[in-house]
Amino acid sequence: MALKLEHIGIAVKELEKSNLLFTTLLGTNSYKSEEVLEESVLVSFFKTGDTKIELLQAIDENSPIAKFIEKKGEGLHHLAFEVDDILVSMAQMKKLGFVPLSDVPKQGADNKLICFLHPKKTNGVLIELCQERKGG
Repeated sequence: MALKLEHIGIAVKELEKSNLLFTTLLGTNSYKSEEVLEESVLVSFFKTGDTKIELLQAIDENSPIAKFIEKKGEGLHHLAFEVDDILVSMAQMKKLGFVPLSDVPKQGADNKLICFLHPKKTNGVLIELCQERKGG
């Protein structure tokens, strides 16, 4: 199963400041911002080549992003790989010994269904599987 890198997630403290930084760095504006209530984050997306960069800011102190920043500081949070069928991919990853952080996919940003794989089985890197939601 070949996976395509869909986006790189970066945890940030201040989304507005980080948007300015990445606009300057990449020479392009964010093309999309949204709130993902299920994950308690505000996100902003930039496109660079065939890959996206997702900036993530916590909207409350119990957010996984807030906990990540408290523990590790701002920086690389996850690598997201696009899959055709998230349920099939989750089952395959589980058979291969990876540990999904949820039993069912969650609603993510950018019209995606998502599931994370525990970093203890992926060399310390949080991996996200994501599938475009059908019909929307």
